Amino acid sequence: MSEVPAGASGVPASRWRGAAAPLVLGAGVAGATLVLALVDPHEGGYPLCPLLALTGWACPACGGLRATHDLATGDLAGAWAMNPLWVVVVPFLVVAWALWVRRAWLGTRARAVPAWTGVVALVVLMAFGVARNIPALVPLLGPS
Repeated sequence: MSEVPAGASGVPASRWRGAAAPLVLGAGVAGATLVLALVDPHEGGYPLCPLLALTGWACPACGGLRATHDLATGDLAGAWAMNPLWVVVVPFLVVAWALWVRRAWLGTRARAVPAWTGVVALVVLMAFGVARNIPALVPLLGPS
């Protein structure tokens, strides 16, 4: 059995190759988050949500850039006011990414995701989109 040559760090090159995709994605997201932390979307300069601009209805993602800015700058209450669903989803995305990096680094296969998870995510997204446009709920769920 031949051993994979190690790089300068002493880590086999195959591990770096296997983890390249999640690490590149993580670097891209970190860079985009840094831009959002430095350039405040509350001040304008970012495009408006097309659905909001055309209909006045807030889509499930409305306020996401501002919420990300607020999270990146440590303003949890501000982020919640912009898009509470995004504030709840972000930790799950971070954990999913970390698990992806771990699996890629170790070279293990991911377990199959149950088919119903996509349906549940779509139902939650649609329900949030409808709920945040109900006039009585706009102060709680709408981007402020």
